[in-house]
This record gives sequence, C-alpha cells and structure tokens, in this order.
Amino acid sequence: MFWCGGKDKIMKKLRVALLLGGKSAEREISIKTGKMITKNLDKKKYQVFLFDPARDLLKLANSLKKKKIDVVFPALHGTFGEDGTIQGMLELFGIPYVFSGALASALAMDKDMAKKVFKKEKIPVPKHFVFTKNNYISLKKIKFPCVVKPLSQGSSVGVTIVTAPSQLKKALKYALEFGPRAMIEDFIEGREVTAAVLGNSKPQALPLIEIKPKVSKFFDYSAKYEVGGSEEICPAQINSVLTKKIQDLAIKTHMALGCHGVTRTDLILHGSQPFVLEINTIPGMTKTSLVPQAAAAAGIDFPELLDRLIELAREK
Repeated sequence: MFWCGGKDKIMKKLRVALLLGGKSAEREISIKTGKMITKNLDKKKYQVFLFDPARDLLKLANSLKKKKIDVVFPALHGTFGEDGTIQGMLELFGIPYVFSGALASALAMDKDMAKKVFKKEKIPVPKHFVFTKNNYISLKKIKFPCVVKPLSQGSSVGVTIVTAPSQLKKALKYALEFGPRAMIEDFIEGREVTAAVLGNSKPQALPLIEIKPKVSKFFDYSAKYEVGGSEEICPAQINSVLTKKIQDLAIKTHMALGCHGVTRTDLILHGSQPFVLEINTIPGMTKTSLVPQAAAAAGIDFPELLDRLIELAREK
C-alpha cells in the first residue's frame, strides 16, 4: 500500500480509476489504450481500478462519491468519453482527471465548433460545410476531391475521400451512420504531420511525426491501428524553421480550446503552409500510437509520460 519517494519520504499509493471501453465506435481502441496504460503505470506509485463506463458507471459514481479515488485516467475515445460527457460528471464529483476539461473536450470533438474557434484565432483550416439529412448543399459549392467525415468521431471512423460528385451520396450516407451531422471538407494535398503538445498553462510541443500510410490512401482507421499500417517518421524530416512553425501552431491550437494534459494536432503540410485538420484531446496510447512515439523522441519513456499526465491532472 505504500511506496518510497526518497530515503525518508513515504507516501500512500495514488488510487487511480482507469476508464476504458465505453459505448463509442472506438471502444476496441479504448480497451487497447487502457490495457497499455495499466501495464505501464508504476505499481509502486499507483493502485489502479478498472471501470468500463458502458457497464460500471454506477459503480464508478459510488467510488467517486465515497472518495475512494484520487485521480481518474479516462482512456476513452469518441462519444461519451472524449466529448466532455464523462468530464462533466467528474467535475461534479470534484475529482481530478487526466486530459482536457469538459468544455475543451466538447469543442474538440465537434469539428464544426472547433473550426469556428480556430478561425477566430487565425489558425488555418480547410474550408468546410456541415451536412444533415434535412439540409441541401449545392454541388457548385463543393470542390472535388473533398473529404466527408462524421462531425463528432475520432480515429478516422466514417471518413471517405470523395473524388467525384457521383461518390458523394454514398460517402454522406456512410458518415451519417455515426451521427446526425457530417462535414464536407476541402481535400488539401500535402504531407500528413502530427504534433503532440504536453502541458497545461505553459505547454511544450514534442517532436513532430510525419505519417506515410501504407495500407490506404490516407491515415484512416487501418493505417492508424494495424501494425505496419503506416510509416511514421519521428522526428519528421522537416527543416527547423518549418518545424517550429508547426509546433507553435499546435501549441496555439491546444491553448485556443483551453486544453490540458496532452493533445495531438493533426495537420496537412501543403508546401510550407500547415493546415490544422483536428485536435485529439485523448490521443491513443497503444503500441502503434503517435504520442508515446513523440514523447520517446523527446526522452520521455511511456511510464514517465503517464506520471506527467497524472501530475498535470492534479495541478489543474
């Protein structure tokens, strides 16, 4: 029950509630993320309790109410996990938790709202339209190729690159399987780059990663999670001036939404101009995930990264 933090310092283990699974289309990835986190949390420092919100919500609430938990680590992705829902619940109980708060999480998950904030902050983003079953968008407004995606999903779930008008209806139908709204976004040709940012009020950017998908045309679900699905170059082979420009943009994106802990901003580099596609407030933590790779390139191994995230949660 105790661990030694120094020669004369004895402290109780922190009781960590690790949330994994959930109800979203990204449940499988959440479970993999949760298992990887559990494996790498220092057993000398932490006592870990696993909860799946899909079935253990009342059990979790009871543990929080009885103050049996010191910090919550939500290894959740998608709706009801990364969209501010569970974060709002944790706020009510006054329990510190890893990653961003309820508002930042909700804004980041809603791609339309996030882009509105980014535009206000002069963060370059692709042009886009929002589509629902009850509205109509003239084909004259849409530039092909374009990207069609659900408005509130992650892990590239439901995403299609549409190269011709004849493909649009099918792509929209597919995206709407994951929610009532879809986004039609300009397709920007360029290098796919991701930038992790670590910290709260004074965040730091980690080394950039360039992504070259091998099993698909873009960084989709298979490219992200299949072993060998993509080539990930870390640090990215980008000159120092442009690297700093992208890192500064990622920090600006992180702070524009008021994010905490760690985020991962996905960008397209068109020539020397980076465009922000989206920001992930609970990045994946599997064997093939990008944030652990970026942290390792900065000299932060996975257990230390988890320690830092818990420290950042408790300082909010």
